[in-house]
Amino acid sequence: MSRRILTSEAYQCCKEEVEYIIDHFENSGTVIHSGRNCIKSFQTDLGIWNVKRYHKPSAFNRIVYSFLRKPKGRRAFEYPLKVLSAGFETPCPIAYVEEDCMGLIGYSYFVSEQCPYKRRFYEFGNARVEDIQDILIAFVRFTAGLHEAGIYHRDYSPGNILFDKVNGAWHFSIVDINRMEFGPVSIKKGCRNFARLWGQPDFFRFIAQEYAHARHADERQCIAAVMQARNKFWKPRARQFDLPYELNF
Repeated sequence: MSRRILTSEAYQCCKEEVEYIIDHFENSGTVIHSGRNCIKSFQTDLGIWNVKRYHKPSAFNRIVYSFLRKPKGRRAFEYPLKVLSAGFETPCPIAYVEEDCMGLIGYSYFVSEQCPYKRRFYEFGNARVEDIQDILIAFVRFTAGLHEAGIYHRDYSPGNILFDKVNGAWHFSIVDINRMEFGPVSIKKGCRNFARLWGQPDFFRFIAQEYAHARHADERQCIAAVMQARNKFWKPRARQFDLPYELNF
């Protein structure tokens, strides 16, 4: 087995620290998420680092990710640099580690700083719009800014949007960004980006109205597009997921 380590410019001196963490990944660190891909946090002299280990691909995908397409971890390492350079928040990438056997990819790892924001969009399933208007307005402006900058998160779901109030203003950070598109984002496509969020119909209507204002678009068309995208995504899943809120249409 061989191992390749790429580090971001700010962490070029940390290859030994990265390699030590990877060597001890299995039996150390604090588990954040366990599943096909495992995420752990590690306390280092430079702060808390999050490490995501991507599962070994199937035999076919080992060939694909070795020769034809960038692995998810590699994209997760490279995309934040584009997001950060555009002035938006996402955890700073530290390193990408790729293990291979006989020239084919095995485990791969993405190492990043830990986002300091503790809140996620899961909390809005049953929220009343009037109680969270300031958060939603700031969030929609953040999202519209991403779209205007040609940044489109293809998994814009509650767990991938972290936020908190800092010095009196709401700040947002996007994570799990290996599935991104970079290029022009139309109004209709931008409206579809909200489909995976949790919330009641009035939550989505308010978001649509604010998005129309932020991008100088037709309000009625945005409401129709957001609601259509929301219903298309959630109606087939209504019975599949045991959500902690009532899914109304």
